Amino acid sequence: MTVLDSRVPGPSGPSGSSGSAGSSGEEGSEVLLTERGVSIAPVEDPGAGRGPSWLDDWLSANASEVVAWRRHIHAHPELSRKEFATTELIADVLRSAGLKPRVLPGGTGLVCDVGSGPRCVALRADIDALPVKENTGAPYASTVDGVAHACGHDAHTTILLGAALALASATELPGRVRLVFQPAEEVMPGGALDVLAAGGLDGVERIFGLHCDPRLPVGRIGTRIGAITSASDLLELRLTSPGGHTSRPHLTADLVHALGTVITGLPTLLSRRVDPRSGTVLVWGAVHAGEAANAVPQDGVLRGTLRTGDRDIWAELEPLIKELTGALLAPTGVGFDLHHRRGVPPVVNDRESTMLLRAGIEAALGEDALAGTEQSSGGEDFGWYLEHVPGSFARLGVWNGVEKQRDLHQPGFDLDERALLVGVRVMVHAALASLA
Repeated sequence: MTVLDSRVPGPSGPSGSSGSAGSSGEEGSEVLLTERGVSIAPVEDPGAGRGPSWLDDWLSANASEVVAWRRHIHAHPELSRKEFATTELIADVLRSAGLKPRVLPGGTGLVCDVGSGPRCVALRADIDALPVKENTGAPYASTVDGVAHACGHDAHTTILLGAALALASATELPGRVRLVFQPAEEVMPGGALDVLAAGGLDGVERIFGLHCDPRLPVGRIGTRIGAITSASDLLELRLTSPGGHTSRPHLTADLVHALGTVITGLPTLLSRRVDPRSGTVLVWGAVHAGEAANAVPQDGVLRGTLRTGDRDIWAELEPLIKELTGALLAPTGVGFDLHHRRGVPPVVNDRESTMLLRAGIEAALGEDALAGTEQSSGGEDFGWYLEHVPGSFARLGVWNGVEKQRDLHQPGFDLDERALLVGVRVMVHAALASLA
């Protein structure tokens, strides 16, 4: 797939911090033109000159093309397990470098090795988009109505593609690097299980990943030993009642009152039954029952998310939630059916992997690039990989330091494209540090 059509003269002088589209047509540095006619000014490489020489050379020659990949993927987002065109693009780019990608059995996502030898470390990126309508107004904005890369997975994919081709340009590597382009991170229990079922981590001794963080400026990478995300489950509670007239609630089972009892009571009881240091939190996101003001409805539904930062508590939550729900509803006479859908485990970074990742970050960008980060209540299916092999997951700064910070999963989320080159350098150096 051709992403770039031509090169045209671009404005002289340093590029803007975000690699913004637009060209004055003046003589100077080259500007790449995408297939949609969007010009891409040269993007600053914050780690330029830190080596190794083959990485510097590859990024110097291909930095604008990396940006073009990201913009193409951003403009053509695909939902979970429907990432067929994205997978095809990834495979085509890898094959152009002489690599041999293996598409997963479901037809989306792939794995591919670079290098040779018995030792193997993995680098992972997720490739799916969200059912969100984009409103950035960017020239490379989503062309698919109601679908957008509002979580930065287009950047993750691009970074791993860049790391793959940079690694492939090296004369020699100290071992193998497994590239994991994973589908369906945005749905539970996550496409990481697809990768594992296909043997995607067979022979891998360690795995690393990055995730965009709009709270960190470009050039900073947040790391943490221990839990960095939380387990995340979905709850759906369906209530049933004979129904009746609101003038005679004593002759029926008041379903709406029962819903209110659970809405307020279950989070409160839960907070008294689990260790508060675990970060366990239950939040309702949807409730529906009835239509008429003077009728007790016969059915209702309540949906929410249940999160915890503790792996052991996560294993105990399902029976506990069922016990507490039953106790709350028993006096009401309302029937219930509770569906507890276990999602993803917490991402728990092991010490050795995190120290190797930090060494890679320092080699790639310098000591000032290292930043701490807190544990998030968000879920991330990278945790499934860490159930099988040790590894570490870090947060990639994507804020340009000037414009308003826009959070992930919002229609206006975008990123400073210098972060793409930072990510390529960090992923390459993480692999090299691990294989050293």
